[in-house]
Amino acid sequence: MKPRKIKDGVHWVGAIDWDRRLFDSLIPLPDGTSYNAYLIVGRENTALLDTVDPSMLHILQSQLRDVQKIDYIVAHHAEQDHSGSLPAVLELYPSAVVLASEKAKGMLVDLLNIPEERITVMKDGETLSLGGKTLRFIYTPWVHWPETMVSYLQEDRILFSCDFFGSHLATTDLYVTDRARVYEAAKRYYAEIMMPFRRIIQKNLDKVQENSIDLIAPSHGPVYDDPAFIIDAYSDWVSETPRNEVVLPYISMHGSTSAMVDYLVGALAERGVRVHRFDLAVTDLGKLAMSLVDAATIIIGTPTVHLGAHPGVFYAAYLANLLRPKLRYASIVGSFGWNSKAIEQISGLIPNLKVEVLDPVLCRGYPREEDFGKLDSLADAVARKHIEFA
Repeated sequence: MKPRKIKDGVHWVGAIDWDRRLFDSLIPLPDGTSYNAYLIVGRENTALLDTVDPSMLHILQSQLRDVQKIDYIVAHHAEQDHSGSLPAVLELYPSAVVLASEKAKGMLVDLLNIPEERITVMKDGETLSLGGKTLRFIYTPWVHWPETMVSYLQEDRILFSCDFFGSHLATTDLYVTDRARVYEAAKRYYAEIMMPFRRIIQKNLDKVQENSIDLIAPSHGPVYDDPAFIIDAYSDWVSETPRNEVVLPYISMHGSTSAMVDYLVGALAERGVRVHRFDLAVTDLGKLAMSLVDAATIIIGTPTVHLGAHPGVFYAAYLANLLRPKLRYASIVGSFGWNSKAIEQISGLIPNLKVEVLDPVLCRGYPREEDFGKLDSLADAVARKHIEFA
């Protein structure tokens, strides 16, 4: 693609990665992604904001073919999908100076072998004039690394937000057109990489909103020409109040646990509780992460394997613990043959979740009338606890 105009002197010069399906060998990318770089041309100087993933270097080089000189390269974030092509771009523009936060400078040196003398530290709130185009740098730590900053183009009121407000979405749309699709992609993005830092993100939200913003240009996904759309979404996601929802990830080996899950889902629904059910044998973990953004309760379902929880359940519990959602309650349901330590094991995997544990339900073999009665009691307990969120 060719450079795409956003405002006079401001162009998108990134790359669309239609076929990538996994990020960091961990995060599913069902809709691909983009690596957004932006070129700002002032009367006196030119700045490139971020680069692209090294796999897309040839696209960036094509975008910059007619750019004779770049004076500054802003490195908002040291992660390779943004800064990985920086060494090659510095070779193309040997007089360019890299601008980064204080913490990012050391990371760029360590991760990418950028010569220290080519990096200038920009302080929080410091400005840079390009001639009729003034960038102000705003530190936004932990969205989602400690060194991250964003840039605000004062004359055009554009916030270049890096990973903040991003969405893994490959599309030819320069701006958001399909709100539902972008909302889901942005929520997935927030859930997978931002949610552990939601309390800090709230502070960063307040910080960036001190500026009058007409456009938000993230480093992944389309540009927001209605900033309130994504700012309001983030405000909801980082809030302390969960919704009347239960996340129920489970695995079943011979049908006992799935029978318990089937019954519990119905019992919760009858009591007005919304349930997100995930069979971990086939689940997109990004979907599971998204469901954790709003839920008040997680109930983990597991069979017993050699006295312990199923290994697949370990992964789900570890993920929930890592993401630190605003859950209030947790429980466990499952089955065993002769004995089980599943409750103790799973409880030990979620120390970061400051939750009240509701009475678990484990049955020996296939669930019977007594076990279904206990599941009804668990559903009653969840419904009572969720009254304030209904």
